[in-house]
Amino acid sequence: MNFPTNVKYTSEHEWIRMEGDVAYVGITDYAQEQLGDIVFVDIQTEGETLAAGDAFGTIEVVKTISDLFMPVAGEVLEQNEALADQPELVNKDPYGEGWLIKVKPAADADFDSLLDADAYKALVNE
Repeated sequence: MNFPTNVKYTSEHEWIRMEGDVAYVGITDYAQEQLGDIVFVDIQTEGETLAAGDAFGTIEVVKTISDLFMPVAGEVLEQNEALADQPELVNKDPYGEGWLIKVKPAADADFDSLLDADAYKALVNE
């Protein structure tokens, strides 16, 4: 299982990575492995400003649909359009081509409340 150190994690199994003033958000390698084969990603919040912990979409696997939660407060700028035709990218490359949304974090976004790689690894290995 992969735990990159250049991202922050949530206890809900999302990750966030800053690139300039934009953040990429996705689900963790652990989450995609637990979910299984992803068949559909539904994100209807593009252009909305959401609080940390708000659901920004859903991810569907063969037997269930799971909510996706915002790691920090911010505006959803863009969703990964490639997932419409290739939702399996989330399984194949969850920290790269399988990103879900781009976010402009709010000025008061609380990155300090998120987990680093070691803390997240400890959480999933409990």
